Amino acid sequence: MRALRSELSKLASLPFAWISFAAGLIVPVGITAITSLTSTPGDNTGFSELAIGVVGAIVLGVSAIGSEYTTEGEESASGRQITTTLTTTASRTRLLIAKIATVVIAAALMAALAIAAVFTTAHLLVAEGALPPLDGNTFGRMGGALVYWVLMALLGFGLTVLTRNGIIPMAVLVANSSAVTVTYLLAQSITAANWLPDLAGMRMFTTVETGVYLSPLTGGLVMAAWVAALLTAAGLVFSRRDA
Repeated sequence: MRALRSELSKLASLPFAWISFAAGLIVPVGITAITSLTSTPGDNTGFSELAIGVVGAIVLGVSAIGSEYTTEGEESASGRQITTTLTTTASRTRLLIAKIATVVIAAALMAALAIAAVFTTAHLLVAEGALPPLDGNTFGRMGGALVYWVLMALLGFGLTVLTRNGIIPMAVLVANSSAVTVTYLLAQSITAANWLPDLAGMRMFTTVETGVYLSPLTGGLVMAAWVAALLTAAGLVFSRRDA
């Protein structure tokens, strides 16, 4: 618990963490406001915007570990924070688990706030009855969106651990979370692309027209398997290599 409290406090002190929360709220809410006023609402109203707004969760996951590998100032002999962190926390496995738990907690909170803000905005701007009712199916899709945000944050986290650099994972994942993702374009001609983590995970809460059907449960399990494999590899590398 001490390691978890320490990592939560450290994350809260990072400017990028607050930037990620701002992006995670402003981006999907802003897009929802625009689409609600300019297009015909449908079953995916709100959910499609959450698929793009996940950039906030990605930035959060990357910054949670990427900050450790940033070179500090001359007063620290141009060292990196990870050296100090490993000195104060004896077990690398415990440290990595604490960081993963921190990302899960923060990303889940961000997703819950974003989901509430997005659907509040949509219901305020769209005519009554034009949106799907807030029934069990809709709440289930909201839960899927929350899980998707958490898993995307962990995906960014794991890639950053492996590369020891936050720029590359952030650039790749954020670019791929645009309105038309690279994996979606690949899936139009390569069937196997449907099983890539982000595209599979989207099935948990929104419709993806690629000609290949994956149920929400299957899509979620596929994405979770990718993330679990990535975090396992990241854990092995993190525990064996030099800081």
